[in-house]
Amino acid sequence: MFRALFLIVVFLMLISTTGFNIIKGPLHAHPKNPRYFTGNGKRVIYLAGVEYWDILREDCSPDPRAVDFEKFLDIVTRYHLNFVRLWRWNELFKFSYPKENKMFGKKTYFTSPSPWLRVGPWLAKDGKPKFDLTKFDESYFKQLRERVEMAGKRGIFVSVMLFEGHSIQFSEEPWRWEGHPFNKDNNVNGIDGDADGDGLGTEIHTLKLPEVTRIQEAYVRKVIDTLNDLDNVLYEIANESHSQSTEWQYHIVHFIKQYEAKKPKQHPVWISTHGGGPANSLLFNSPADCIAPSPEGGYGDDPPPNEGRKVILSDTDHLWGAPGDYQWVWKTFTRGMNPINYAELEDIVKPTPKLENALKAMGVTRLVAEQIDLVDMIPHPELASTRYCLANPGKKYLVYLPEGGDVMIDLSPAPGVFAIKWIHPITGRVITGKNVEGGKKLNLLSPLKGASVLYLAKVEYKR
Repeated sequence: MFRALFLIVVFLMLISTTGFNIIKGPLHAHPKNPRYFTGNGKRVIYLAGVEYWDILREDCSPDPRAVDFEKFLDIVTRYHLNFVRLWRWNELFKFSYPKENKMFGKKTYFTSPSPWLRVGPWLAKDGKPKFDLTKFDESYFKQLRERVEMAGKRGIFVSVMLFEGHSIQFSEEPWRWEGHPFNKDNNVNGIDGDADGDGLGTEIHTLKLPEVTRIQEAYVRKVIDTLNDLDNVLYEIANESHSQSTEWQYHIVHFIKQYEAKKPKQHPVWISTHGGGPANSLLFNSPADCIAPSPEGGYGDDPPPNEGRKVILSDTDHLWGAPGDYQWVWKTFTRGMNPINYAELEDIVKPTPKLENALKAMGVTRLVAEQIDLVDMIPHPELASTRYCLANPGKKYLVYLPEGGDVMIDLSPAPGVFAIKWIHPITGRVITGKNVEGGKKLNLLSPLKGASVLYLAKVEYKR
């Protein structure tokens, strides 16, 4: 009966006009618990989401294919998630990866639309009209706004990726730098983003070329002008840019904040990294509101507790470039972070059991976050033998047991009676345990088979 009641509560929360589907933005770090965002300065907005590469561009293969964004949002909603990363798949309009690359498969890819118009009359290296970097292709920004609006109607927050650094570093000949609008042979403006002539063009993600930076700033202004009135927006500077890009990324963060300061709304800005990008210390010291770290420091297998310096979007794309499992989801959640799971589109549509369990677990963490309110919950690994514990000491404790079994909870400084609930980390099934007395260390045994979640809340008696 309790399980049936629990499922009814879940359903009501999901369809409520005051529950999951209302955007409470624009987001900003919670003033009391800056590990999380808030929209109204009171309740925490915990983000849990999914992403794949070609989510913004309309085609990403030799045979152009339209992305059915509405169906993708159906999947996001099905798992009760509330975040997607709008991936600017490639700064290159044409690019190559080796045939043996298992992730990309085919050799040469095309992407469109581009932020800039192709005007000619001269031809770029792909035989199509050259770009005018002073003129925007309105179809790009129209599509961007439409997709952010579509997500907003579902109660989904959207991270807009402004630049893309992976392709500049790792695509290969014959279409590497040759397929970038800032290649001197591809634009009518005389812009040469490869100042040192090494065939990479990584300089465009630095401040070495002021004429390039001015074009990038104009593009960022256009994106902000397109989206500023919407509440469900975050801005990501660049996907997996190189380690020398730090100063440039900081500059773009400052530029966004200065430009939006004159606008009706201000939105969060985040910086992400990877194994070859800026070190995690540079992310924490950045002017960004939130970050996505690399595996450095254990963010993959055993995430360190979030100390509250930044909102952390722990994104598996930057940790290992593949989906995380349900264990990673709960470890990340109980260490005070927001889990973002990357997967290829085909796997999201027809997920493997591993990925489906992870997506379900993310939905359960989101429900738990809504029910217990994270505003006073911070990581306290020292209070539980498993060391995965969010707590408001003396009042509420949420503990993850990766292997199930028993767990020691230190309630020594917390006298009183505590109610117990055991939660299945994937299905959300709840089993109510017997109340326990605090004021001491307790050893509690899970009634669930395998990994479990324990929630203890102090019983407040009415006088």
